[in-house]
Amino acid sequence: MQIRFLAAFILGASTLATQNADPGQKSNAEFAKLSEQFVHETLALSPASASQAGYHKHVDPKTGKTIALDSQLDDVSPDGIANQRSVYAKWRERFHNETPVASLGAEDAADWHLIDDQIGQSLLEFDHIQNYRHNPTEYVELIGASLFQPLTDDYATEDIRLSDVVSRVQATPRFLDQAKSELLDADPIFIKVAIEENEGNVDLIQETIAAAVSKHPELKQRFDQAAPPAIKALKDFSQWMQNDLAKRKTDRTWRLGKEWYAEKFRLVMETDITPEQVFNEAQSAFDKTRAEMLELAMPLHKQYYPDHDDHATLGQKERENKIISEVLQKIADDHPKRDDLMQTAKDDLVGIRQFIIDKKIVSLKSRDNLKVIATPEFERGIYSVGGFHSAPPLDPNAEAEFWITPIDPKTPEASAESRLREYNNWVLKWLCIHEALPGHYVQAEHANEIQPETRRLVRGLYGNGAYVEGWAEYIAQVMMQQGFANSDPRYRLSYLKVWLRAIGNSILDIRMQTMGMTDDQAMHFMMDEAFQTRAEADGKLQRAKLSSTQLPTYFVGTTEWWRLRKAYEAAKGKDFNLTDFNDRALDEGALPVPWLKDVLLPTR
Repeated sequence: MQIRFLAAFILGASTLATQNADPGQKSNAEFAKLSEQFVHETLALSPASASQAGYHKHVDPKTGKTIALDSQLDDVSPDGIANQRSVYAKWRERFHNETPVASLGAEDAADWHLIDDQIGQSLLEFDHIQNYRHNPTEYVELIGASLFQPLTDDYATEDIRLSDVVSRVQATPRFLDQAKSELLDADPIFIKVAIEENEGNVDLIQETIAAAVSKHPELKQRFDQAAPPAIKALKDFSQWMQNDLAKRKTDRTWRLGKEWYAEKFRLVMETDITPEQVFNEAQSAFDKTRAEMLELAMPLHKQYYPDHDDHATLGQKERENKIISEVLQKIADDHPKRDDLMQTAKDDLVGIRQFIIDKKIVSLKSRDNLKVIATPEFERGIYSVGGFHSAPPLDPNAEAEFWITPIDPKTPEASAESRLREYNNWVLKWLCIHEALPGHYVQAEHANEIQPETRRLVRGLYGNGAYVEGWAEYIAQVMMQQGFANSDPRYRLSYLKVWLRAIGNSILDIRMQTMGMTDDQAMHFMMDEAFQTRAEADGKLQRAKLSSTQLPTYFVGTTEWWRLRKAYEAAKGKDFNLTDFNDRALDEGALPVPWLKDVLLPTR
């Protein structure tokens, strides 16, 4: 009810502004009205996405009927998919014709471009990439997210939210039947991950949801009727993927290829930079970072290995590899026990928060809604180490989650040790900075206070990935510059290893998706040139196949953040203030960083 009231208020305010505005302001008011309608209409097409955004009730403009979105699952039938495509195409035409970008001010123009690029991504998906026909993980993860979100978002009383979950459990067999009708074929990696994640969906219903509804007798009866057919449908879907979908011949693979990759890259990055340019810049930055690592590693190498020489007889790259690897091996000895990952992260966050306050890095909001939890099982295919899940843009007081992926009890000791050494006590500090404080969590907290609400929703839903990932790495570098961890060389070297990995992400993604890089070549690159353990490299190899164009956002975004920072410092001169810059940049939300410069440093 509250969300509908706020939406109605925005529409009313826009109408009033239109009546009393000059032509330029009128265009802005019309754009605000259109963008709100677009967001609500497209969210209503995907109830699972609506729940993620905090949009819970939708009034159908044709019938006037109020739809409780949290109790529904998406329609992924052929008619449902066709309708979605039609809606996006219609809205692109409306925005171009009714509120052309040239008629808008800088803030609204930025939102216009975000929406237009989002529509472009959607149409590229519908018309060419078509994951809905070739990638079953899309369906498996949608089910998991739709069942999980109402459990953690206090948009209503517990009994209402659980009733919504049970309704979605009831709809699961229908949804999976539709998924089967759409899926034509799939690369083996998509099937492998979908089957693994689908086990998490079964567990979510059998364990988590079952335990929650057991406290509500009136819901338990509905759940007991809905759960068995849903679980059967999920298990049947896994068997169908293994016994039918996996055996279908296909020319499609997980590789996008140069043409589709370039177009998706343009729409994701939202800059003029090309994959080829990023690849060349990343190669140069990769070599430079390795040289910095060698400089830091040399004194540590003498300390750790007093009986070793400096390997001067080796070639340059071999010498770098030997010295840096030996030092990193020693640093990696300092790692948590396999059952202590989450508690170690919680402890690290306490010290990180105080450092941010003491050094005045960035303003922290008064909300204390961050929870450190285990990564949901249905997300562990892509989040093999951890991740961040923000509070919905329309419900900023809801729970925000820093996910830590636990080590499965079935994982062999050698594999578990490999992962723990990769995410040792020094690298784990970086992970907490990147995913939580002052990284993704702080960025999301600032973004969730943007006004008007329509702008907050646009920038929250369609925010630029390079801005988001770039902020998390840029601010980690700021923390290091400010002396985090007492400027300990072990932390600094560990961070440079992480940054080398971020640079390598761009090289890896572009080579794998467009240049035919093999699995063996990828593993050699990650392990022998980027100093990653086998466990980390295995996870990244899978991720590169599942998430084309996402991996370069770290390097591209960080580079753009530093360009903006230097331009802002030059403009402010002696009046530059670190907290002020970081706050102002975050308070605009996830705009492409080059556009952000136009907002923070207008030329007129």
